[in-house]
Amino acid sequence: MKRLPINQLKIDQSFVRDIVSDPNDAVMIKTIIQMAKNFDLNVIAEGVETGEQLEFLKEQGCRVFQGYLFNKPIPIGEFEQLLLQFYGRTMGISLN
Repeated sequence: MKRLPINQLKIDQSFVRDIVSDPNDAVMIKTIIQMAKNFDLNVIAEGVETGEQLEFLKEQGCRVFQGYLFNKPIPIGEFEQLLLQFYGRTMGISLN
């Protein structure tokens, strides 16, 4: 890992899917997140679909997530509009 030009590790959805019901998946995710911290890498978890999964990941120190819990996959144009709406609301920017 020290020779690879990476700054982020992605946790595959196959591990995330069963973290609340499969102790082995939970240990795997804890290990991945701890290893990433030790190497000063960011971690992103994909396939987050439930609040329980999200809470577990947050408790372990994961801060970036993808999955249907947040939104379905959408075209880039729709994503950009969502960002504009979000930042417009939180920063008091009018989009009209």
